[in-house]
Amino acid sequence: MKPVIDLNGLSVQFGEKQILKDLTAELRGRAIGLLGPNGAGKTTLIHTLLGFHPPSSGTAHIFGQEIMAGAEEIRAFIGYMPERDSFIAKMSCVHFVRLMAELSGLPSDAALERAHEALFYVGLGEARYRTLETYSLGMKQLAKLAQAIVHGPKLIILDEPTNGLDPPTRLRMIRLIREIRDGHQAHILISSHLLRDVEECCEEILILKEGRIATYCNLEEERKANRKFLEMETRGDSRAFVEAIGRMGCEYALTNERRVKLVLQNGVEIRDLYKLAAEQKVQIRRLNYKRDSLEDIFLKAMENENGGL
Repeated sequence: MKPVIDLNGLSVQFGEKQILKDLTAELRGRAIGLLGPNGAGKTTLIHTLLGFHPPSSGTAHIFGQEIMAGAEEIRAFIGYMPERDSFIAKMSCVHFVRLMAELSGLPSDAALERAHEALFYVGLGEARYRTLETYSLGMKQLAKLAQAIVHGPKLIILDEPTNGLDPPTRLRMIRLIREIRDGHQAHILISSHLLRDVEECCEEILILKEGRIATYCNLEEERKANRKFLEMETRGDSRAFVEAIGRMGCEYALTNERRVKLVLQNGVEIRDLYKLAAEQKVQIRRLNYKRDSLEDIFLKAMENENGGL
């Protein structure tokens, strides 16, 4: 199966300043999060994938199509929701979405039909004939989502989709994104500075720092791997208990008289810990799997001085 996005030594330079530096990664997830501080190169990467900026070296492929040689084909199967409003003055929402569908290659009649469908889908059906300047911020964001999905793209790029939204509208936007992801209607690339949005929607993340890849991570695989990391709260002689854990080959740390952190080794199961605790006359009062949150992963990436994988 071809990657959704394949970066092959991709670099982009504006004048004397290099913005993207030798990006190499294969992204295959249904929903991919693009993260990084301001100035990391997120928007430049998106615009390069869309064909707005030519690479200074290297290249990228989207579903196997090279971004420059196949630019016309790529634009037909990508939907793009920009961070900033890009509406046409005095135009009704349904006619704007229809125009975007036509620009993506749909015939006029089909474009109008799909525009109505997309606006009802995002919850703007009753307001579709209103001009866009009368819309609230939340409605404008939903209108941008509608024009991004109207032509049935294979990849939807969302740049800060929940930016400025109140809590109920944000929840609606997140629900729509997850519906698209779970319905296998399209792959999604989300660029956001809100880690919560990415953690709720994405299974794969790419973190940029100063134009380089700081971290690539498959969140699902990371969560499965972290099932070996445990935190326990005990009652009894914890020191003798953890020494017995050590003799089983597990790494451990006794953080205080009652709290233990440990890494399970292959062949050691949870039931073995309870059996050992009974032998040592120790009660395990609480046991939790510990996993890095997306915030932990992001902060580690920012602490990496080399900005490399």
